[in-house]
Amino acid sequence: MAASEANSKAENPKTFSVKSALDDTKFDLAENRGKTVVLHFLLKTECPYCLRYTRDYSLMAAKTPDVVHVFLKPDSEADIKTWVSHLDPQGIKALPTIYRDANAKLATQYGIPDGYKFHGQSVHYPALVALDGNGKELFRYVGKNNGDRMSLTDFTKKLEASMAKDAKAPAK
Repeated sequence: MAASEANSKAENPKTFSVKSALDDTKFDLAENRGKTVVLHFLLKTECPYCLRYTRDYSLMAAKTPDVVHVFLKPDSEADIKTWVSHLDPQGIKALPTIYRDANAKLATQYGIPDGYKFHGQSVHYPALVALDGNGKELFRYVGKNNGDRMSLTDFTKKLEASMAKDAKAPAK
């Protein structure tokens, strides 16, 4: 398995809705048309890399209100609540909402590869999928392991390049 920025053969869903594991908040892709949406597929179970990654991207998200970051974990609500308790709120005005991707259904729909061995379980690989304002995939990054994530610098460059390219594309 290698890191990938190419879209998989799976067709991404046109819309979806996920519920927060922490409260009654819901995210609905259809309600966010016109906005850039970044899906962060986090690993199941305890993952210190996921904690740092979520914190770093949350800090960046506070500076980019035009980009919606959606953090997804396939764990149970109870496991997600425990995991979130380990997020260091220092520098984050509000802890990010963590949405539940029950049984990694959304990860599967987005073609995120499965089969990564982690803490005695087989889980989907960590991934990031950026969508334009119409829900069309701009780019993706699928890590090789729990520590292989798209850096903030690479993300910012890739997002700026993708948005500039998308803006130049003729309207359909």
